[in-house]
Parts: sequence; C-alpha cells; structure tokens
Amino acid sequence: MAIKIYIDQGHNPVNPNAGAEGNGLREQDIVYAIGQRLATLLRNDDRFDVRLSRPTATTQLGTSNTTSLAARVNDANSWGADYFISLHTNASDIASASGSEAYAYSRASEGFVLGERILYWLNSMTGLANRGMYTRPGLYILRRTNMPSVLVELGFITKYYDANLMSTRPDLFAEGVYYGLLDYFGLL
Repeated sequence: MAIKIYIDQGHNPVNPNAGAEGNGLREQDIVYAIGQRLATLLRNDDRFDVRLSRPTATTQLGTSNTTSLAARVNDANSWGADYFISLHTNASDIASASGSEAYAYSRASEGFVLGERILYWLNSMTGLANRGMYTRPGLYILRRTNMPSVLVELGFITKYYDANLMSTRPDLFAEGVYYGLLDYFGLL
C-alpha cells in the first residue's frame, strides 16, 4: 500500500491568499515549482502516492484566506492523506535572516519528527542553515488536518542568496524534502 503524501504549495497565484514577495520573486511561484518537482520524485517511487493542492500554476483555491486554507485541508482529509506537507518561503525585515525552518502542531506529533528529517536533508542538499523545528498549534493547516502535518519554510525570499537558490535550483529543495521523507520512513 503506497504512502499518501499531500503536498500543499502554499498560497494562491493571485489574492486572496497570495504569498510573500522579495528580490523580484513571488512565494507562490517558487513553491509551485518546488512542489511539482517533489511530486515527480514521489510519483517515480512506487512506495508513494501524491496529491498537490495546486496541480496547475493557475489553480486558485478559495475566495478568502480562510476558504483557501480550508480547501487545502478538506482536500487532504477527504483524499485520506497519510501525511501533509505545506511548502512556503519565509520573509523577514532582518536582512541577514536566512535558512530553513519548519512548524508542527506539537513536539509530540509525528509532523514534528518528519519536519526534523526534512530540515536535516534540506540543509544537506542546499547548504542553507537549519533554523530548527517550532510548534505552532494555532496554524489552521496544522490544527485541522487529520494526519501528521508539517509546514516547511524552505528559505527566505527576502534574502537574495536564499531566493536565488530557491528560484534557480528548485530541484535541490524538492530532493531535500524527498530525502527527508525517505529518512523518516527508514527507506534510505
């Protein structure tokens, strides 16, 4: 039986719920591309089944931030996903902010453990700093999913180096998440 992975490419192509911008790039475009590459890796591995929140670049979910988030969660829940991974880029007013971090509902959740493995492999593949795991029980997608969930901030769109790496080498980020999954499941 294949492990069902739901990949949420955070944000919509346009508002409502469009993402952060920095260095001439848009979060929703970066995470769309990385999510597509990750889905290809998972589809080429018969141990996994995969579904994307945004199967096309123009897929628009919901008519508000709330309904956009609910559409993603409801789709994953109704599909019966085993794990939910939400891809994002971070943003900061602090010019030096760089690296990857992730969020789970609680330290005791499987999402927290999965996030740790993903961060380890993102650091290994991209060289970006591992900023660590955090708990965010208030985040809708972590609170309302019926399966272990992790929100991954891949890098800072507001930091030129991170943004350039995410936009020119999305394969490295997709591979980091993929190897994190393999490591988590003991499949390496």
